[in-house]
Amino acid sequence: MNTAGPATLGKPTAWPALVDRAGRRYPGDQPRWCGDDSSPLTVAQRPGITRADIDPGIPSQWRYAAALGMPGLAPVTLGEGRTPLLPRRLAGLDVAVKMETQNPTSSFKDRGSSVMLSVLRAQGVTSLLEDSSGNGGSSVAAYCAAAGIHAQILAPATTSPAKLLQSRFHGAEVELWSGTRQDTADEALRRSGERFYASHNWQPHFLEGIKLIAYEIWEDRGFTAPTAVVMPAGAGSLVLGCAQGFDELYRAGEIARPPRLLVSQPARCSPLVRAFVAGHDHVEPAQWHSTLAEGTAITRPVRDQEVLAAVRAGGGAMTAVDEAELGPAVLALARTGLYAEPTSAQVVPALAQFLAAGHLRPDDDVVAILTGSGHKAAATMAGLLDPDSR
Repeated sequence: MNTAGPATLGKPTAWPALVDRAGRRYPGDQPRWCGDDSSPLTVAQRPGITRADIDPGIPSQWRYAAALGMPGLAPVTLGEGRTPLLPRRLAGLDVAVKMETQNPTSSFKDRGSSVMLSVLRAQGVTSLLEDSSGNGGSSVAAYCAAAGIHAQILAPATTSPAKLLQSRFHGAEVELWSGTRQDTADEALRRSGERFYASHNWQPHFLEGIKLIAYEIWEDRGFTAPTAVVMPAGAGSLVLGCAQGFDELYRAGEIARPPRLLVSQPARCSPLVRAFVAGHDHVEPAQWHSTLAEGTAITRPVRDQEVLAAVRAGGGAMTAVDEAELGPAVLALARTGLYAEPTSAQVVPALAQFLAAGHLRPDDDVVAILTGSGHKAAATMAGLLDPDSR
């Protein structure tokens, strides 16, 4: 583990404990990425905040810093958050589209990277290893550059070139790995003893950043919650972040009930959906295939148990989107002015499926999250364009 000396930047005056699946607690001021039993860690339950705790003078997600429970933590920030909610008619429904494409590196991952890198910098980490299929890596690379931390990014060889280019521009050491996204994650785990492992899928404070999207949706809707939030999932950090953030708001008495979480995956790689439909509490090993929705092509999600439990606890649902529907979904969004990569665009056919299955009603108050920009998958986007429309 590479760490700096005792003098760290922005060290909080309080550190929430970390908790593993067995309930064991660990000091929050020590850089860790898993429990002693190799299970993923979460930050101990926070009480949530009220609207009085928001700092309206901060034009980023750090206006909700009180929800992190780490007073004195110096933010590593690029202005992430404060993304718009845009009204759109999609799949026969009136929805509010949360444009996470407008974050600094064009994906929702910036929310988690900002908090994670703020914590790791305060803990004295100076060099780290991350594995990613693209958006997570480019986000971590950008925030490492802002934090003065050296980043090594391990990515599948099939990763979109634009995402790799961005990581390299930020000064990250990028290494391509042959095989699947899961093969890349397995290799990163093998190397975790050589360099501090800061995988966005494993790091508990990454989820703490993602949960702030719930606070932002709540504030921007006049301090109310929607009845449903529709989102894509690969490892499921967005699902868990929304579940945690809205649960905190509920426990703080700020909302009457958390929204239902409605989650989509591409049919070619939908292990969470399969487990959910089968009633399992974890993902079973299976053979999956490549998909245009590369950001959700994760065959063994680290936090599968937690994701499945969160969706079920809130009365949510999951659905698998056919590959043939991804291209038309990208184009449908683009024709309304929204440029999203296939990973994000899958929410459009998912909306139709949830409506047909009765998980959504025409009178539901729905937020659909677009997680990443089409600019991050330029080659894929070019292949989807109808030649007659050029």
